[in-house]
Amino acid sequence: MIELEKTFLARELPKGLKKCKSKEVIDIYFPKEAKHPTIRIRKNGDKYEITKKERLDPNDASVQKEHTIPLSKEEFLALSKLDGKRLSKVRYYYDYNGRTAEIDVFKEGLKGLVVIDFEFETDEDKDNFKMPGFCLADVTQEEFIAGGMLCGKKYKDIEAKLKKYGYKKL
Repeated sequence: MIELEKTFLARELPKGLKKCKSKEVIDIYFPKEAKHPTIRIRKNGDKYEITKKERLDPNDASVQKEHTIPLSKEEFLALSKLDGKRLSKVRYYYDYNGRTAEIDVFKEGLKGLVVIDFEFETDEDKDNFKMPGFCLADVTQEEFIAGGMLCGKKYKDIEAKLKKYGYKKL
């Protein structure tokens, strides 16, 4: 599957967010030694999966090839014992002008970071999308904000890069 997506840093939490549908997400990335692991297992609410995600174009992170396979809870638990880099967040599904914004509020070591993703059906939709006011900056092309780069890090590890955008902990 090809995924078309844009990623933004949040300026603020949109009004009514806490009333939206949400799920706890736990990601574990492999291999642990990789600078930017491309394989992850995920607990997404009460669903479990393994995904491999790779850029199709090394210069454009907005288009990625994604392979996902559902896992049973038992398979996830067995794989979660492997040595990988973890991150946890709450993902909110927020309606914005007929689109769903996936708003990730990070927990634990990355607490204070809020990232917003929008997915698109066509390149034209993606290219014509206007950033909402609750977003601060488009960071789609910033490697440091990708899940495989964030896993295993603390907020202080990325704080200097966030400050370049004027980001303030939420």
